[in-house]
Amino acid sequence: MDQPADPRARRLFGGSARALGDLAASPFRADRDRIVASPFFARLGGVTQVISPVGSGLLVHNRLTHSLKVAQVARAIAERLTADPAHRGLLDKLGGCDPDVVEAAALAHDLGHPPFGHLGERVLDRLARQRLGLADGFEGNAQSYRIVTSTEIRGAATTGLDLTAAVRAAMLKYPWTRLDHPDPHPRHLRPAPRGAAAPPDEPDSGSLKFGAYGTELEDLRQARAPFAGRIAEWQQTVEASVMDTADDIAYAIHDVEDFYRVGVLQQGTVAAELMAWQREAGHLRAVTDAALAGAARRPGSAIEALRRQLHRKDSWIAADDAFAAAVEHVREELVDGLLALPFDGSIEAEQYVARFSARWTTRLVDAITVTAAPDVRSGHVLLAPAQWHEVQVLKFVHHRFVLARPDLALHQRGQARLLDTLVDALWQWLLDPEEESRLPRRLPDLVELAEAELHPRTPDRIGRARGRAIVDFVAQLTDGQAVAMLDVLSGRSGALWTDAFVL
Repeated sequence: MDQPADPRARRLFGGSARALGDLAASPFRADRDRIVASPFFARLGGVTQVISPVGSGLLVHNRLTHSLKVAQVARAIAERLTADPAHRGLLDKLGGCDPDVVEAAALAHDLGHPPFGHLGERVLDRLARQRLGLADGFEGNAQSYRIVTSTEIRGAATTGLDLTAAVRAAMLKYPWTRLDHPDPHPRHLRPAPRGAAAPPDEPDSGSLKFGAYGTELEDLRQARAPFAGRIAEWQQTVEASVMDTADDIAYAIHDVEDFYRVGVLQQGTVAAELMAWQREAGHLRAVTDAALAGAARRPGSAIEALRRQLHRKDSWIAADDAFAAAVEHVREELVDGLLALPFDGSIEAEQYVARFSARWTTRLVDAITVTAAPDVRSGHVLLAPAQWHEVQVLKFVHHRFVLARPDLALHQRGQARLLDTLVDALWQWLLDPEEESRLPRRLPDLVELAEAELHPRTPDRIGRARGRAIVDFVAQLTDGQAVAMLDVLSGRSGALWTDAFVL
């Protein structure tokens, strides 16, 4: 394929790799086709969004269906913005907004998510840094970027998906590394961009969220080179900002939808929280932070804590009137609307859910705007204040009434222990000289790749290469594959064959 004139369409590997979609009129459509044809994309059907697809019973979103819906929302946003003459000049000045780019980036944004969702991400990060000696640790966004640039093995070549610069740049929600790029690092800004700050309990560990490991830094620089002088080094491209906003919208709506279907979200408990705050807002605002924390289980206290958190973190947009209006709108739509009729699996119930989701998606997409000078904690593409507050309240409902449940915590503690044991078992297997010829072929391939990426004088180069290979290997498993592999390695399974090695 000839190199297009648009520098954003440049490919890292010169277009040498061939894949489904190479002959498409748009190089960005070719990117979309390469992503969808990748086994890493198909794998997402077996990876947790919130509840593991293994044994969840009802149809809930997994990482694949979530990615498809993010792509749908992202494309709708991009098409709406590019069709509006009021936005075109600013979009061009900032580097462009192509619907094919944002759709491709949205499809690829979760490729690196490990088994068991965000829980798996936290566990692998801890193991990578504390047990395997990897300063970059693990981060799902950085792992997605690593997959499209280096770790997908295609025949004899290890060239990633050979995506255009624009799509790779649009994948970068957090366009920095954990520790040292760009310089000065965005975690030192006050306030820091969203995701750039270090965890409060590990102030020297670097950013909590980041878009690329140090091994992919040169690729990150090359992908973002066409945007130099248009946006700050730490800012998202417009297309990344669209993808990020679409991810927020899909997450806020579809996770609420899932747990209504499952029966976890109950009208009474959600109503008690929202309506107690509405009745007692004046009193709750006068309560000290310490007293509020001590009364965390009292209805209304948790959402008051959210209001205060928004003012602390996002004072650039947080407003009490908009917050109160958002609580009322969510109460009307969710408590008096969706949750008023328990989900019974009927066609009528499915249509009811679909109307709720479509109504909210349209409302939020229509509230998207573009700004030339966003706050440091925002992107160039953002929701209007009213809808921004509504998304925060919807996400609060999910966190308060799903993620904070003891039964989910019990399940996740078991998953964390499983990943811990699996990483240790693979490490021991990799170190066994008698087993070298019987290792899963992908594992030594990943060791070879990781070793080639490291400087020859890197301390304990082979040890770090093995550590990164194990992290890459585990991150490529589905939930079911991780469970099955540990069962076999621990002798608990009588099954002779497993598909955990064939991705």
